[in-house]
Amino acid sequence: MAVATAEHIDAEASEDLIGFTRPELAQIVRGLGEPERTAPMRARQLWHWLYHRGVTDPAMMTSLPQGLRERLAARFRCARPLIVDDQESADGTRKWLLCFGDGREVETVYIPEPDRGAVCISTQVGCSLTCSFCHTGTMPLVRNLHAGEILAQLMVARDALGEWPTPSGARRLSHIVVMGMGEPLLNFEQTARALRIAMDADGLAFARRKITLSTSGVVPKIEACGRELGVGLAISLHAVRDELRDRLVPINRKWNIAALLEACRAYAGRSDRAITFEYVMLDGLNDTDADARELVRLIRGIPAKVNLIPFNPWPGAPYRCSPPERIAAFAAIVSRAGYPAPVRTPRGSDILAACGQLKTASERRRRTGMAA
Repeated sequence: MAVATAEHIDAEASEDLIGFTRPELAQIVRGLGEPERTAPMRARQLWHWLYHRGVTDPAMMTSLPQGLRERLAARFRCARPLIVDDQESADGTRKWLLCFGDGREVETVYIPEPDRGAVCISTQVGCSLTCSFCHTGTMPLVRNLHAGEILAQLMVARDALGEWPTPSGARRLSHIVVMGMGEPLLNFEQTARALRIAMDADGLAFARRKITLSTSGVVPKIEACGRELGVGLAISLHAVRDELRDRLVPINRKWNIAALLEACRAYAGRSDRAITFEYVMLDGLNDTDADARELVRLIRGIPAKVNLIPFNPWPGAPYRCSPPERIAAFAAIVSRAGYPAPVRTPRGSDILAACGQLKTASERRRRTGMAA
């Protein structure tokens, strides 16, 4: 379903308020004529309207003086990105194709559960890592998203679920997984800024323990992620031998399995949270009993769980998913060694919203010579 909103404004028209910190908002209102003594208070009020109430029009920010609202409206915007497409899977998973002011697009996915829900957000337009089992990896990297564009994905999901103001109790959107398009640790500063805002108790108020960031192994940034954010860490491992991981996850040629696991041990030593190792099950490649035993050996001593991900096919994919009985045997070996090894249930695969399937519609059209 194609969707257009009147609130979408071209990036050239004004600057987006979403993504600024409180001190930056105070500086903005000072620049709009607010006295020094009241600027911090106005910044707190502005923060409340943006991140707690989800307001997209400065005219609605009624605790601010009318003159300030008018000056904000003339210079800044807090509208959402254009929703180009809104798809819902048979299992309730929802995927939005979002277009930003420069025409670039990303996909964002909401995954509901009976008692909670997670939004899977993107941090880059495209991806530079070229992981061979991942549909997004067949896209070129176009650019990093800035913090406001990362946050906007959460806010679009909140809009769709009607969860404004920020609920104080149970909510349908309770978790964030930074597992969408792109490698978040290659856009660390903007990703970290966005997550710090998302965790602020006076705004979006996502609990730190309900946020998980997934990386393919940008080793130098893993320590910074733990020190500055302290969110859950998921490692896209997918192989237990460097020769195979070099093919599946080419960043392994720069930081190999040994270097990656050393960083994971250090991260776990500073955290009270288990590290999640993500492992896509590829028929005949990485799914033998010997692979499972080697995986257990590699992660020994790390507080961890292993998410086994049945390969989600996409058009032209060069791999097949391991048979269910092979996945079960692999899981049993890992579980017997004391590591939880749940098999992830594919969600949204009928709308190409499952793990490894994200790729913007505009890129699909361009690749097939069908771009408008």
